[in-house]
Amino acid sequence: MKKYFVTGLLIWVPLGITIWVLSLIVRSMDQSLKLLPTAIQPENLLGFYLPGLGVILTIAVILLTGLLAANIVGQRLVRFWEAMLSRIPVVKSVYYAVKQVSDTLFSGKGDAFRKVLLVRYPHPEAWAIAFQTGNPAHDVANKLPEEYVGVFIPTTPSPVNGFFFFVKRRDVIELDMNVDDALKYIVSMGVVAPPMRNPLRHAKNQ
Repeated sequence: MKKYFVTGLLIWVPLGITIWVLSLIVRSMDQSLKLLPTAIQPENLLGFYLPGLGVILTIAVILLTGLLAANIVGQRLVRFWEAMLSRIPVVKSVYYAVKQVSDTLFSGKGDAFRKVLLVRYPHPEAWAIAFQTGNPAHDVANKLPEEYVGVFIPTTPSPVNGFFFFVKRRDVIELDMNVDDALKYIVSMGVVAPPMRNPLRHAKNQ
């Protein structure tokens, strides 16, 4: 009986958590429907809540925005919009900081969040998985005694939160692991081990 119960748990626990996470994402994206006029909101038109319509609306808005921004007129509108934001002191700082991060992550350029590292944290005898974010800014680098690298150490089981540090490059170990496998490893608290990407290289190092 215990064997069957555990087998059932192994099937339903990951499925239930997956459904719960997807439900949170869908409900969050469905909040975009509130931006529509009250008279044409689907819940008022249909008389009941239909999950997922906000997801469709969000994706459509993103695609339409990308389509408009890809032509000359759209680029001019984007430049006008950014020029307006640049005149607002606090908004300017937040907007351009977030924009630089998103441009780096989604453009596929640079080394930010491309390398998985091992760093000593939270004390010299412990190791944690981290992501390389880049090199220190010029002013920061000039104040450091040797070469450092910026790293983001995510928390478990929620990798969206974490800590940002500068660590000595010579104390960093680069792993032969992609970002997706590293995230799975972190979220599972080390239970889901990443696959070996280069067995021959591993065998030579032994």
